Amino acid sequence: MKKMVSMILALSFCLFCVQTVWASGIEGDNSADVDSAPFEVNAKSAILMEAKTGKILFSQNPDEPLAPASVTKVMTLLLVMEAVKENVISLDDKVTISEYAASMGGSQVFLEAGEQFSVKELIKCTVISSANDAAVALAEFVHGSEEAFVKKMNERGKELGLTGSNFENVTGLDDTTVNHTFSAGDIAKVSRELITFPLILEYSSTWMDSIRDGAFTLTNTNRLVRFYPGATGLKTGSTSKAKFCLSATAERDGMTLIAVVLGADTRDIRNSETMRLLDFGFANYALYHVPASDMSPIYVTGGENDTLNIRKEEFSLVIEKGKKGRIKETTELPTTISAPVKIGQQIGTLIYSIDGETVGTSKIYASEGIEKITFGAMFLKILQTFLHPS
Repeated sequence: MKKMVSMILALSFCLFCVQTVWASGIEGDNSADVDSAPFEVNAKSAILMEAKTGKILFSQNPDEPLAPASVTKVMTLLLVMEAVKENVISLDDKVTISEYAASMGGSQVFLEAGEQFSVKELIKCTVISSANDAAVALAEFVHGSEEAFVKKMNERGKELGLTGSNFENVTGLDDTTVNHTFSAGDIAKVSRELITFPLILEYSSTWMDSIRDGAFTLTNTNRLVRFYPGATGLKTGSTSKAKFCLSATAERDGMTLIAVVLGADTRDIRNSETMRLLDFGFANYALYHVPASDMSPIYVTGGENDTLNIRKEEFSLVIEKGKKGRIKETTELPTTISAPVKIGQQIGTLIYSIDGETVGTSKIYASEGIEKITFGAMFLKILQTFLHPS
């Protein structure tokens, strides 16, 4: 009996051990299937976005509302550039510097009350030197006061779908702010909008420039512009509350990446972590891009014209680098179409696939409208054919 009990206990123990090891192995397999980040950024928050498509390639606490310091100015500059685009102001307009704008501390170009600068010069100062005085002068010129401009910043943020942001000033100075925040994900969204303006990238990729006829030198606060291959901008920031922050853009092989790092302990950590994000993106991903273009016309039946001009829309896809050359394009398009046809009407589809698996589609659409032919027009057409046979 004692031997039997001992054997049962031993067998139970072995089964327990096997079950424990098996369960542990299953748990490990499951955790390996979890889509986790390939590394952790040494900062409070970070995100990596491809600019053309907006695809997120890496994220770490991207929605956390954080103090952004001068990275705030990507939103400030966006509103200024949109005001230029909408002809509310002109790049050549002269701005008279107010006493309030001249009083700004932190990064500045030491504007003096009563001085006059063009909008373009103030944009240059804001982009390259992160000048708080220039940013406030622009805000006052566009909307009358910094307070009114900040209201527009928050309204524009809602339009863009920002969820982790609340602006209290145009500079990012946070000594007196209560709830001035800008999440990494929101910064990437706004940066993506901002770099659609060529002037911003022209200035943000400039290492050194000057104002006052060369008497005052501007040096870019973003060191990546000088030391990182392909860097094109964008905006740095640092305060004791926000620590060190950066929204950086870089372009290689036709692909533009936006890397945002918030809350790094030092400038060197901020820069190195940003470069690590960019390196990761360029090493692992590529942009497959098909520009919009005209296609061969197709025949129309029962229309005022016999053929229809068609066009394929632009298509972009971020893909693992090794798969770019394996994308196959298939066209689904009728040989004829019946009138009437509206301009912009979808006529067919382009299908993009890899190894038989669809990875994206785009429209083929009518680039003109064609009305259905009337009886009178048809009779005239037949008569012209009879009188002038080809």
